[in-house]
Amino acid sequence: MVETTATEHKTSNAYDLFILVLTVLSLLIMVALLLPLNEATTTLLTKYDNMICVVFLIDFALNLSRSHPKRDYVVGRRGWLDLLGSIPTLGIFKYTALLRLARISRLARITRLLRGKKRKELAADVIQNRGQYAAFITVLAAFIVLTLSSVLVLQFETRSPDANITTGGDALWWSVVTITTVGYGDTYPVTTAGRITGVFVMFAGVGIIGALASILASILVPRPSGDERAAQPTMQQELAGIRSELAALRRTIGGASDDP
Repeated sequence: MVETTATEHKTSNAYDLFILVLTVLSLLIMVALLLPLNEATTTLLTKYDNMICVVFLIDFALNLSRSHPKRDYVVGRRGWLDLLGSIPTLGIFKYTALLRLARISRLARITRLLRGKKRKELAADVIQNRGQYAAFITVLAAFIVLTLSSVLVLQFETRSPDANITTGGDALWWSVVTITTVGYGDTYPVTTAGRITGVFVMFAGVGIIGALASILASILVPRPSGDERAAQPTMQQELAGIRSELAALRRTIGGASDDP
């Protein structure tokens, strides 16, 4: 009888780091939900938590599909805890808040995975897959800036009677149009702290949009293959060709000047 062996799909370190940082961010949101915040901020944080839950559900489905047999991931690697920690609140946060603690299992598993790799191996992976790292880092940076800016501006603006950013939807809309450097002007901060937050979001948005543009350009413009790079002349070869042409031109001019 042939015994079935479990095979584990090795994801890239970039993806593991992405899930690791996202897990830490989700745990911070869970802690923030326990603080005495106003109702609008709590509702906004709950929406962000549900967005992360969708990503975790996709990650659970991918890990489950790549694990053979399925029991290896669900039981052996405690995938059932990943599933519990990925269930959205759906308006019953009072009863599902404790399920977020199951995300600690995902955090511990990814940390052990990355800790078992050598520094040289991680550095070589970063250099070899720098495009993937840049894409994941840009997405994480955009989400972190979006979350922090919307929560902070909502906290600052709801204290002012003249504020026009009073709901989580207003704060989210303002953060999106500011980070994308669009700035419609329909919602804007009126407090000093809110405007300082807006300045940081503007500077961060310029960097994020620039990074996204460079990533998109690298995707649309394919890199030359090994044969094409070998066929392309090097800078030294081009300089040698220019020198030979200049020398030939000087000989031609010198020969013309010697003629009577």
